Amino acid sequence: MSEETTVVHLLRHGEVFNPGGILYGRLPGFRLSDAGEVMAKKAAAWFVDRDVVRLVSSPLERAQQTAAPIGRTLGLTVGTDDRLLEAGNAFEGLRVGVGDGVLRAPRHWWKLRNPFRPSWGEPYVEIAARMLAAVEAARDAARGHEAVLVSHQLPIWTLRLHVEGRRYLHDPRRRECSLASVTSVHYDGDRLDGVSYAEPAGSTPPDAVPGA
Repeated sequence: MSEETTVVHLLRHGEVFNPGGILYGRLPGFRLSDAGEVMAKKAAAWFVDRDVVRLVSSPLERAQQTAAPIGRTLGLTVGTDDRLLEAGNAFEGLRVGVGDGVLRAPRHWWKLRNPFRPSWGEPYVEIAARMLAAVEAARDAARGHEAVLVSHQLPIWTLRLHVEGRRYLHDPRRRECSLASVTSVHYDGDRLDGVSYAEPAGSTPPDAVPGA
């Protein structure tokens, strides 16, 4: 790879064991399911022939578990960066499914008053800023090579909307960020040179709950 070319891969964690169907957000104790562990191994295999020299993860268990096989396969230590953390959400710990979740209760509707910010959680602009800082730090540490950052769906998607100059407001069901997918940010020097997307573990259906 050219010394001027650097790629930062944003890997979403694998499937989480969540039989209660709640929005687990930043809650501790939510780990990968058996299928999620298989996804993590497939992601690790996808990176084998790539020039990855840096591996960093969100501190949450599911992200650390997804990063672990990559570290073992590539011989890299897994670093931790709080800027890769899941987005904050006022509905954390509750069910938010259509028809049987928290949104049935009128007392929660006030939290939905402003989808542009959004009013129910961490502002998109703040998510984008911290994610961009994490990506640029990884770019600088892996100049001329590649880095892998393990994060979560909403932060990765928000970062992609930001670098592509698209508006933050969106339908969560239309995010192109499946479980164990890779969103790659390409740089020529410090200049953004495009974004690509891959699904090492295969395509998965859209998530029923946003921000996983």
